[in-house]
Amino acid sequence: MIELFLSAFVTLFVVIDPPGCAPIFYGLTTDATSAQRRRMAIRAVLVATFILVGFAAVGEQLLHALGISLEAFRIAGGIMLFFIAMDMVFEKRTQRREDRAQKVKETPEIEDVSVFPMAMPMIAGPGSIATVMLLMARADGAPESFAVLAALAANLILMILALLAVGPIMRLFGGQVEAVITRLLGVILAALAVQFVLDGLEGSIL
Repeated sequence: MIELFLSAFVTLFVVIDPPGCAPIFYGLTTDATSAQRRRMAIRAVLVATFILVGFAAVGEQLLHALGISLEAFRIAGGIMLFFIAMDMVFEKRTQRREDRAQKVKETPEIEDVSVFPMAMPMIAGPGSIATVMLLMARADGAPESFAVLAALAANLILMILALLAVGPIMRLFGGQVEAVITRLLGVILAALAVQFVLDGLEGSIL
C-alpha cells in the first residue's frame, strides 16, 4: 500500500508538476491583487480536483462503454506519458505552457485564469487525466484505490500551496534550478511510462 502510494505520488507529481505550474500562474496574474490571485489559485485547484476525481471514479466505466480495454489504455497512456517525459527532458513542455499563458495574458477580455488555462489544461490536462485513470485501473480493491486518491490529494495540496506561495518560490528558485529539476523528473516519468506500456503488453498477452 505504501509502495503504491509513493509510486502514484511520484507519477502524479511529475505529470501535474506543481513547481512548473507556479511560475506560469505567477506570470498570468502579475496584474492581480494578492486577494484576487489567492481566489484564482483556490478556484483553479478546486475545478481541477473535480475533473480528476471524476475521471478517477468513472474512467474505467467510460472505457468499457467505449469498448476500450484497460491494457490498450495502459499502452496508449504510457506512450503519451513518454512523449510528455521527452518534452520535459528537452524543455519543450515548459515552452508550450509559457506560450499558452502568454496568449491568454494578451487577450484583454480574459481576466480570470483559474478555469482556463490553469485548471484545464495545465493542472487537469490530458496527461494527468490519463495518469489518474491508469493508476486507478492498476489498483486492486478499495484500499489501493484509496492510496491512489490519497496520492492525488497530496499533489493537489502541493499545487495549491505552490500557487499561493508563488512569489517567495520565484525568488527562492531561479530558472536554472527549475530546469534541472524538470529534466530529472522527466527521466523518472519516462521510466514510469515504459513500465505502463510493459504492464499493458503483459496483460494483453496473458
